[in-house]
Amino acid sequence: MDGLAGETGGLIEIKKARKTFHQNEGQDIVVLDDVDLTFERAEFVSLIGPSGCGKSTLLRLIAGLIRQDSGSVSLDGVEITKPGYERGLVFQDPTLFPWMTIYENIAYGLRSRGVYKTEKYRIPDFFKLVGLEGFEQSHPHHLSGGMAQRASLARALVNKPKVLLLDEPLGALDAFTRMNMQDEILRIWQKQKMTMVMVTHDVDEAIYMANRIVVMSARPAKIEKIFRVEKEHPRRRDDRDFMELRAEILRILHFTGLQSAGSGLGTEH
Repeated sequence: MDGLAGETGGLIEIKKARKTFHQNEGQDIVVLDDVDLTFERAEFVSLIGPSGCGKSTLLRLIAGLIRQDSGSVSLDGVEITKPGYERGLVFQDPTLFPWMTIYENIAYGLRSRGVYKTEKYRIPDFFKLVGLEGFEQSHPHHLSGGMAQRASLARALVNKPKVLLLDEPLGALDAFTRMNMQDEILRIWQKQKMTMVMVTHDVDEAIYMANRIVVMSARPAKIEKIFRVEKEHPRRRDDRDFMELRAEILRILHFTGLQSAGSGLGTEH
């Protein structure tokens, strides 16, 4: 039996979601304003937009860590009201338990669900999947940043989630490690067939990895544009279509004065 096998990626539907953060003093902050989005099963979507626009807030709504003030967020037609193992979450920092070995960290999700005895046979498969064989008894401080993030991925994946939520998972890594980890995450996505939603500030990263790119406005966040990226993986970072789509997204984000280039790589949806 394949210990890696999980369910088909989940369908996420966000309808008229609004989120306001209340402050003890001063004006309340509207972060999301009637956001409508659908993430199809097994697709890879990147959320990109200005800092503080609400990308991570949207991810936390899907994770069930916070609730929207109005509207709905659902997975496969069931409203999300709290965290659940079918939705894995990986942060920018690995957030591993420092007193636990890497094996214990990865096994933690199975233990917390009470299924460790029946499902522990799957754990070695995830060490192999993320390239950490031989580090089972190491502690987090023994690992490099990239290796620690691999362990965080394995910890999220061991529960066989339908959805993997990535909140700037590669933002703290050096450039070469980051590019290597981009390929690793793509490989895992292609093997696991789950729905992936990734927050990033890196336009190149979004184009290199995602099937769709959701460009969000400044707070309160609305959807500026959605691009469908048609090219198969692996993608060339230096080809004309890639660069034209990059220029278009930057133009939308108001980082350049370039006019629309009309890329063949991404089509507006």
